[in-house]
Amino acid sequence: MSKDAAAAGSTMRPAFDRHALIPAIVQDARTGRVLMLGYMNEESFGRTVADREAWFWSRSRRRLWRKGETSGNVLRVRDVRLDCDSDTILVLADPAGPTCHTGATSCFTAEGSTGDETSAPFEASDELFEVVRRRLTERSEGSYVAKLAAGGVERMAKKVGEEATEVVIAAMKGDRDELAREMADLWFHTYLVLADAGLTPEDVWAELARRRR
Repeated sequence: MSKDAAAAGSTMRPAFDRHALIPAIVQDARTGRVLMLGYMNEESFGRTVADREAWFWSRSRRRLWRKGETSGNVLRVRDVRLDCDSDTILVLADPAGPTCHTGATSCFTAEGSTGDETSAPFEASDELFEVVRRRLTERSEGSYVAKLAAGGVERMAKKVGEEATEVVIAAMKGDRDELAREMADLWFHTYLVLADAGLTPEDVWAELARRRR
C-alpha cells in the first residue's frame, strides 16, 4: 500500500491486477445512483483516501488525474469500500456537478440501456425533491407549490395531515392502487415541508441510519 494510504490510516488492501490497477465504481452517496467507472493505481487510491476527493489513473494518458480538475465537478469522497474479493473499489461520493464529460449526471444514461427509461426509485425520489425545491424557490404564478407556500408552514403542514388521513382511509379500505396514489401525495407534501425547513430527504435517511445502529 502507498504511503499516502497508510498515512490516511487505511487498513484496506486492494488486490491490484497485473497492470497494477483496480476498477473503482463511483456511487452518489445521497441518491445511490451509479455515476461512473474509473481505474485506480496504488497512488490514486492513496490520494483518494487521504484527500477525500476522487483520483484515478488514466489508461490512455498514462497519468494520475483528479476528477473535476478542469471542470470543477469534483467528487467529494464520503467512504471507500472494497468488495468481498478486494478486487473492486466502491467510492461513495457527493458530486459537485455533472459527473459525465457530456454534462450528464451519470455516465450511465438511458441511451446506453437495454431496458426502459423508467427511473430507478432513488432517482425518482431525488428528482421529485429537486422539482419541489425549485418550485418553492421560484414561486411561479399558478404553481400549486407556490399557492401552498403562500399560506406558510401552517398551511403546508396541515396539508400533510390531510394527506396522511387519506393514506389511512386507503389502507383501511384495502385498495392497494389507491394506497399507492395517496402515499405518493403524502410524500410530495412531506418533501415540500422538508424543503421549506431547509432539510432534504438525506437528513431523514441519516436519522433512520442513526436509529439502526
